[in-house]
Amino acid sequence: MSVPEQAAFTFLPLGAIIQEFRVGDKNIVLGFPTQDDYVKHNTPHYGATIGRVANRIKDGLIQNLNGREYKLTKNNGPNALHGGEQGWGKRVFDGPYTVKRHSHDALLFKYLCRDGEEGYPGTVEVRVWYTASKEDDGAAKTVLTAEYEVEFIGDECDETVVNLTNHSYFNIGSGPDISGTTAQLATADYLPLDDTGIPSGGIAKFSRDVTKPFELTATGAHIDDVFVMEKDASKIPLDTRGLPLRRLAQFSNASTGLHLEVHSTEPAFQFYTGKYIKVPEINGAPAHHEGAGFCVEPSRFVNAINEPEWRSMVLLRQGQIFGCKNVYKSWKA
Repeated sequence: MSVPEQAAFTFLPLGAIIQEFRVGDKNIVLGFPTQDDYVKHNTPHYGATIGRVANRIKDGLIQNLNGREYKLTKNNGPNALHGGEQGWGKRVFDGPYTVKRHSHDALLFKYLCRDGEEGYPGTVEVRVWYTASKEDDGAAKTVLTAEYEVEFIGDECDETVVNLTNHSYFNIGSGPDISGTTAQLATADYLPLDDTGIPSGGIAKFSRDVTKPFELTATGAHIDDVFVMEKDASKIPLDTRGLPLRRLAQFSNASTGLHLEVHSTEPAFQFYTGKYIKVPEINGAPAHHEGAGFCVEPSRFVNAINEPEWRSMVLLRQGQIFGCKNVYKSWKA
């Protein structure tokens, strides 16, 4: 759904999904024609709000929460991934409601996640605001602000865990994949992962300098790693919205003249170049294969709830609010 001021964008109640992000005549996000298509085919999590915990939890086990352990569904090898088999990206949100947010017209989606859903403790409410705007600093930019808030409203326990992201895939080129798109990340600091996608210890430098422009390819050397913007976990509050927005990554494509920037208040982001995309042709929409799109997923550190030095960034107690903000800017040069 969209409103006139947000004609460049379309959103769905399912997963508060970003279905369309139009720059000129091109939709730069991957998706499907109908909400029912997402229900049936969205194994890549196109455009979805991911929670209650984005990314992976080691062995599907939350240790020492409310004085006990919680066993989650293992839906990614030995680990729990993206909130479980029916995480927030697969839940129908209430809305959209047309509201004012920071004096701007916005669309609000809400979802009540009850105690025990997908094994997670405590009842929480997640709220997602989408605000569209224009920016002109020499280039006329189409801007989407996504603001997230999770409030612990239940009394079933004392604490729970939250880590949110949006899982949009972008293709700003003229072809069926990301070939020919130039990328540049803001940091080469990353979390080395084991072969199941769990951090193997500490923060290191990535194997190549991704802070300088490099070309993406649809096949071959893919990236699927967690890059770190803030290495000092003690500086990462539960609600990051009070922190300055930082540009995580920027992209351009010479064939279309399109540019994209992703900004966030979050301390880390997964950069994924679409190695495992495999979606058939659906209702006239073309099939998507390896490298059809790339993701920038702002979030907290992976498996943070089980790492004592990272735990505070995802631990939500009764009466507290988790928050974060992402901003996407795109334009044609």
